[in-house]
Amino acid sequence: MRRAVALAACSGALAAPAPATAQTAITGTPQSLFTKKIASDPGTAADVRAALKARRVFVDEDIAFADVTGDGRQDAVVRIDSGGAGGTIAVYVYSAHGGKDLHAIYRSQHLYRALVAVNGATLLLSTPRYSAGDEICCPPALLERTLTWSERAGRLVLRATRSVPPPM
Repeated sequence: MRRAVALAACSGALAAPAPATAQTAITGTPQSLFTKKIASDPGTAADVRAALKARRVFVDEDIAFADVTGDGRQDAVVRIDSGGAGGTIAVYVYSAHGGKDLHAIYRSQHLYRALVAVNGATLLLSTPRYSAGDEICCPPALLERTLTWSERAGRLVLRATRSVPPPM
């Protein structure tokens, strides 16, 4: 009997692990709040919404807070991560600018391995630019977009685009 119990315990330890899924946000966290906001936002791309709901992608827990609208209140820069080689696949900026409820003022939803930085009130969004034969690890250049708030447009607008070397 002891041998059967030991054998059962060993075979359970050797069983194949369950398939991996994207991490799940803990209720009550900024990650959870933005997961719900993005998944229910009609402006969210259908493929991003479906992937969030199926937990194939997740809201990165490292949400940046900065005043990109210039109203003295913090706005949230939220990244959707693939959990794999695709890295950051979407970026959203949420704000309560103008006394409105928290809403998206910027969406970039079909990205690959994007890098995001906030410099003062400026959002920098960089994506790799590959040439034929380049390794996925080592793009020869990044396309960097500079975005700032436009009060007239009521959203972040593209101010500049340039090619920059990748970080070392």
